[in-house]
Amino acid sequence: MEGNAHPCQSSPDRDQGARAAARAVDFEECVQVLDDPGQPSPPPLPLRLSSKADIRRSLSRTSRSFSSRINSFYKDQEVRRVILSSVRRFLAWFLLFFAQIFGCRETLWLAYQTLGVVYGDLGTSPLYVYPTAQIDSRNEREYLGVLSVIFWTLTLIGVVKYVLIVLHANDHGEGGTFALYSLLCRHANVGRHAGKHYGRLESDSEFSYFGDAERVRVHTRAKMVLEKSEIAQKILLVCVTFGTCMVIGDGVLTPAISVLSSIGGLRSQVPAISQTVVIAISCVIISALFLLQSIGTHRVSCIFSPIMATWFASTTVIGIYNIMNYYPTVLKALSPHYAIRFFVRNKRHGWEMLNSIVLCITGAEAMFADLGHFNIKAIQIAFIAVVYPSLIITYAGETAFLIKHPEHRIDAFFKSVPSPVFWPVFVVATLAAIVASQALITATFSVLKQSVSFGCFPRIKLVHTSASQEGQIYSPEVNYLLLGLCLAVVIGFQDSDGIGNAYGVAVIWVMLITTALVAVVMLVVWTTSVLWIILFLIVFGAVEVIYLSSTAEKLAKGGWVPFAISSFFVVVSLSWNYGRRMKYEFEAKNRISSHDFKNLCSSLEVTRVPGLCLFYSNLIHGGGLPPLMGHYMRAVGSLHEVVIFLTIRVVPVKTVLESERLFVARGSGVKGLYRCVARYGYLDHVDMVKEEFVDQVIASLVDLIRSEYEEKSKELEGRSSGEAAAAHCVMECAAEMEMVELDVARRRGAVHVVGHSILHTGSRSWFKRMVVNKIYRFLHSSCRSAVSTFRIPSSRLLELSMVYET
Repeated sequence: MEGNAHPCQSSPDRDQGARAAARAVDFEECVQVLDDPGQPSPPPLPLRLSSKADIRRSLSRTSRSFSSRINSFYKDQEVRRVILSSVRRFLAWFLLFFAQIFGCRETLWLAYQTLGVVYGDLGTSPLYVYPTAQIDSRNEREYLGVLSVIFWTLTLIGVVKYVLIVLHANDHGEGGTFALYSLLCRHANVGRHAGKHYGRLESDSEFSYFGDAERVRVHTRAKMVLEKSEIAQKILLVCVTFGTCMVIGDGVLTPAISVLSSIGGLRSQVPAISQTVVIAISCVIISALFLLQSIGTHRVSCIFSPIMATWFASTTVIGIYNIMNYYPTVLKALSPHYAIRFFVRNKRHGWEMLNSIVLCITGAEAMFADLGHFNIKAIQIAFIAVVYPSLIITYAGETAFLIKHPEHRIDAFFKSVPSPVFWPVFVVATLAAIVASQALITATFSVLKQSVSFGCFPRIKLVHTSASQEGQIYSPEVNYLLLGLCLAVVIGFQDSDGIGNAYGVAVIWVMLITTALVAVVMLVVWTTSVLWIILFLIVFGAVEVIYLSSTAEKLAKGGWVPFAISSFFVVVSLSWNYGRRMKYEFEAKNRISSHDFKNLCSSLEVTRVPGLCLFYSNLIHGGGLPPLMGHYMRAVGSLHEVVIFLTIRVVPVKTVLESERLFVARGSGVKGLYRCVARYGYLDHVDMVKEEFVDQVIASLVDLIRSEYEEKSKELEGRSSGEAAAAHCVMECAAEMEMVELDVARRRGAVHVVGHSILHTGSRSWFKRMVVNKIYRFLHSSCRSAVSTFRIPSSRLLELSMVYET
């Protein structure tokens, strides 16, 4: 019959309805699985390492299992095709957008390099956040609350504060606390307490790299208050010094916790390995890392960037796998109400747990401190496009795993890795932990270079490791000091939990100091509205103060370590700075006037000898000659025909152009005496080995003589022709003779006279005597001298010693 169908056959309408009903049932089952966190998860795949074929089969089964779970959600091939096509289009649009907005291929290449230098520490934070968090109620609500706090911490501090605001408070591409201080010194006269030598002069605003000259001349109320307040300037210098030393403490703790956490993953797979073996392996790896620093940042990044790119890709894939496999709706924790309910529910204990959660943002300061090695766009691209989404997915995957397996909190990351890929991931994690140490080590070199230039740290050897990137430097002394301190931390703490207590304290202090300095920059330099500054301090300052308060209880459990390390460097920095200022004040007070110098030459019957003498002096303000000159005259009894008093001055700019470097003038009214101030930025390299510097000084003096001759010639235009011709002839002959004498002296070669002053005080204050007579004199005798710092040729060097009694 036409209206009846065979029982084994079905009409098209009936087939279509059955398929729709099946899809509806499948969808309801999927929803039920998503809503039921107690749904048992499939057992992990066994690990078989007997042969390559077994590994390939295990990986293939893992891939098929993962694909089958995705297919269970999207059984319709058309739906899958549309979704995948949309994802590909979005990624293509995303990459095209960043390529057009942020620049060319060079910027993208630099962004790739930042993965290996800047983001190693931040990228490996999932290794130790959950293991150090003391979560009592290990249930779904607690883990979702922790994930929500982690997400909003990364978003507020990482994205909003650093990427969108702090990176723009740079000093012509240089970042770090001393770069902020330099920026303030350039726009306000607040650098006097870094040393009178480093105070700002009016002529500094004419430098090409000085900044907006009109903005510098604007005298806002905040700027005038800061310039007049001695206390505010001292507090500013101490904060900058403390922030710099905290970065150094960070550079010690980062390799320790990163490497120890990754090597500790061995015990999750092979429990028979003792902690002593883990410590020994960690020490070997850390030693190799520091020995690798001498090859330079650009070479290190070529080695480390592929590792970190693999790490971010691996953790992202594992995070997605864990989300889909254990708790697919875990990303609902991105809603802020989960974080709010976490604190409402836990109260004091939730506040205490912040001292471990703060580790999720470790390494964020490296984005700013390492800015001079790359550029703003490269760091922004890498963070927004790679680091930030990878971290969110990784933490979400860990959280999903812990909701199902709360007993594995101590080794959450490695336990969440699927068994077939554990060993490859472990190797990548170990390499990534080594890379993680690089960010703060590089930042330490950068901030110390700036500190040395500003006279706030003893002279150390600084090696420029790249011809194209001037900010890439390396210091052997600091490198080996960091190595020794890092090994001491690993051996002393024995595990990552104790180091985590110390690490969180250092991280949050550096961030809080940066927030305070950026607020001052917004007020003085950017002239931002006070309301915006208050909002900036309320949002970020309040968050960081809350985190800081939660680390208070860690002080007795290891939190004193970064304070001890930082305090040591603070004492060194402030003692060195104080001694330098005392020496300058002594020289300024006991300077030799022009009249006294003429009388001294007459009384000693000083003879003039042929040649050129470069006499190094610290005096800039007020003229006069250094007291060491009188000591030299009495000891030698002679004077070169050409004497140039040379002052090496660091100005608050990144670099000074060659055409603006030298400022020359005549000396103290005695024939053949001249002054020269050589101005350098805090990233410039002083080198006296080559003769180009002496040639440039002589050329500048010749230009000075010619300009003086032209000015005097203009003054003779009003006189009679006979008098003018005679005077013009006399001046021309005198100018030509003086230039010839300079050229002859240059050909004979320059003798460099450098003072080796010994500072001593008889003050009644025991504290002042200890700082000057003990600490400063020890540092002065132990650190590198001006001879090695300025690379003065030893064959043309004469050193004079003199005691400065204050």
